[in-house]
Amino acid sequence: MSGTFVGMPAFPEAAREAVRDATLRGNLRHATHTIRAKRAKAVAEVPDWAALREAGRRIKDHTLRHLDRYLEQLEASVTAAGGTVHWAADAGEANRIVADLVKATGESEVVKVKSMATQEIGLNEALEAEGIRAYETDLAELIVQLGRDRPSHILVPAIHRNRGEIRDIFRREMGAWGRPAPDGLTDTPAELAEAARLHLREKFLRAKVGISGANFMVAETGTLVVVESEGNGRMCLTLPETLISVVGIEKLVPTWRDLEVFLQTLPRSSTAERMNPYTSTWTGTTDGDGPRAFHLVLLDNGRTDTLADEVGRQALRCIRCSACLNVCPVYERAGGHAYGSVYPGPIGAILSPQLRGTGSEIDASLPYASSLCGACYEVCPVAIDIPEVLVHLRERVVEGGQVTSRGDKVVLKPAKGHAAERAAMRAARWAFSRPGALRTGQRIASRTRRLHPRTLPGPGRAWSGTRDLPEVPAEPFRDWWRRTNGGKDGAK
Repeated sequence: MSGTFVGMPAFPEAAREAVRDATLRGNLRHATHTIRAKRAKAVAEVPDWAALREAGRRIKDHTLRHLDRYLEQLEASVTAAGGTVHWAADAGEANRIVADLVKATGESEVVKVKSMATQEIGLNEALEAEGIRAYETDLAELIVQLGRDRPSHILVPAIHRNRGEIRDIFRREMGAWGRPAPDGLTDTPAELAEAARLHLREKFLRAKVGISGANFMVAETGTLVVVESEGNGRMCLTLPETLISVVGIEKLVPTWRDLEVFLQTLPRSSTAERMNPYTSTWTGTTDGDGPRAFHLVLLDNGRTDTLADEVGRQALRCIRCSACLNVCPVYERAGGHAYGSVYPGPIGAILSPQLRGTGSEIDASLPYASSLCGACYEVCPVAIDIPEVLVHLRERVVEGGQVTSRGDKVVLKPAKGHAAERAAMRAARWAFSRPGALRTGQRIASRTRRLHPRTLPGPGRAWSGTRDLPEVPAEPFRDWWRRTNGGKDGAK
């Protein structure tokens, strides 16, 4: 994935630094609690929310099971509508395709719709290396770009910034990227939005090439769909002469009827709106209307490998609503940068290790960036069982085993640093499979409970340093059950 995050420390180390930042924690707490409350209210308005959620899950699972067929149908539909389809196996290939397409137009500037797929592959950096400057037009992405920062949230990439910080970034950086910020700019939302509008307007009117992602692709018609709240995306999708869309292959739905479900669940789960202010659709090219050339780059970059995992593949249902981030107690305290990926929060903790593999320290640590409270599963509009996948990936990290990498079956070695965990789990398995040994161990533990330490020694110190060790009862449950005849004798 993106080189932007190369060199990031493992999650525990990065999170330790983040929780010491009082300003960051305050920004995150205020924003996530506000979005969470609004979402709950918006969802409560829909009497058939559970049915919509189940429909979304089934549509996504059906599409993933028949992804090859629907991708071929999509390619035929886009081609018939006047577009050109390109296939990219990985980030490098996708970046080369886009750079070559831009250079073929003779342009050295592009405007961009907010796109997580292009962040995933590090497209901006790749274009810069080719002498092409990419301008982000989404307000939050503009803040991140001007601040030489990284996104920290799926829906609100600049969630870690407050109004005063944004004002300072605009004053300091806008002039180097185009129209400078107005004199006397304050931190009121209206003035900040107006400064961004004036700064971006000249880029919209000048740019000949636009680059987008897509929230959905409709196989039956070859239509792409972008939902947004500002209108900047629509400017990028209609004004340039050439439009290049980079989209992950999992963003597919078979029909327009399927799209109806997600246009109800996505806005309520993300921005807590009944419908998106701007829902833009485009199908190929049309004479005299919109771009004269349309290119669709279909991105794999680890997705077919993820699809091969029967448990982990449900992460590909994700519609990038960010609801799981807004309810996650870990994300709220650590922030998005600690995840070392363009995909932060609970969904990032299961998606990034599958797209990138678990070979790096950061990716091996991400499945542990969770309390397994299950709040993420409860709010997911497509019912991704994130805790199940987290546990599945933890097993992969600790035990290794067979996985699919670049289409080939390979055997992963267990990650370093988990020897004690493996030994403990093997000991537990041995004890639980031998009732006599388990009963003896429980009795010994009960009779020696006054000697038990308050914290664990050695590697266990990291676990008990933030948790109270459960107190061992004076009598094992099995002994109590036998002595009291299952509690019927009334004895304590």
